[in-house]
Amino acid sequence: MANVNVVNLGGAKVGELELAGEVFNGEVNDALLWESVKHYRAALRQGTAATKNRKLVSGAGKKLWKQKGTGRARVGSIRTPLWRGGGTVHGPQPRSYEYAFPQKKLMGALRSALNAKINDGKLTVVDSFDVAEAKTKLYRTALNKLEAGKTTLLVETSRKLDEKLYLGSRNLDGVELVLSSEVHPYDLLRYEHAVFSKDAIEALQETLRKFVSKRKTASKKEVA
Repeated sequence: MANVNVVNLGGAKVGELELAGEVFNGEVNDALLWESVKHYRAALRQGTAATKNRKLVSGAGKKLWKQKGTGRARVGSIRTPLWRGGGTVHGPQPRSYEYAFPQKKLMGALRSALNAKINDGKLTVVDSFDVAEAKTKLYRTALNKLEAGKTTLLVETSRKLDEKLYLGSRNLDGVELVLSSEVHPYDLLRYEHAVFSKDAIEALQETLRKFVSKRKTASKKEVA
């Protein structure tokens, strides 16, 4: 098992946190990360692209000329897809691009994203996000001392999330606050630096550890 330093908002070391070896093993699955990002971005698509078929385009439905005897090609409507201004055939229609993504893959991608952040030295654990006042300036100063980079992801547990943290961080440019129960691999990859509270990293580690244990148990049953 590896250890990670726990610091305060001033950047001073106040302790160490032991990381679970089965979760933080340094392995990064790039293909799994790509799949998780693709799934996340697909769910963000509005899906509002639409074209008009021959039923929706404007134009009378009257037959333009008689069927036979004119020497011209037969045609039934001015709205035919063969003509300019006619309907579109098999064009896009409003729909949802979201699709199911296995939890096993999501948890695996989350482990890979966390390992990638640790390998790059872009993950910081703080003992607490507590400050004296709900001031944006205080959190900006703290992030500068932590050398958090231009874009930062703050992760806290729902139990410890308070009004001061929410109000103080919401107006920071390039900073987003998420709960440990809702953090996604896309969030970790999108932001340059991730700052976890000690409670948040412990809660997330416990969730991932339980999932790894379930997977190993299921694998043993399949072999047996």
